[in-house]
Amino acid sequence: MSVTIVPHLWFDREAREAAGFYASVFPDSKVIGVTRLHDTPSGDCDVVRFELSGQKFLAISAGPLFTFNPSVSFLLNFDPSKDRRARENLDTLWKSLSQDGKVLMPLDRYPFSERYGWIQDRYWLSWQLT
Repeated sequence: MSVTIVPHLWFDREAREAAGFYASVFPDSKVIGVTRLHDTPSGDCDVVRFELSGQKFLAISAGPLFTFNPSVSFLLNFDPSKDRRARENLDTLWKSLSQDGKVLMPLDRYPFSERYGWIQDRYWLSWQLT
């Protein structure tokens, strides 16, 4: 079986804005396109296709029916054996994603990681960086 998993993120009204923000802070990323859906149960809404560092995503602006919470998060692994600038890249992305967000675990050393932090960004999407 061959299958592709594409995370589909539900936003109230911020799908375009969030996709643009994420594409601006992740390397090799872009907003691919926007489709406007009319007369859905949530009214008119945008579906945004974007890619972050090679991972495809969808986002929809479909109203406040569902919200993000930290029970689901994206784990970003910065491996110094594969990237000599891993720590610098982690710190840069942490700074961008944490701006106007909420720190759940400060970026620090923990028994399970030399450098780890967990945040909810300004759109309440949860990220773990290690």
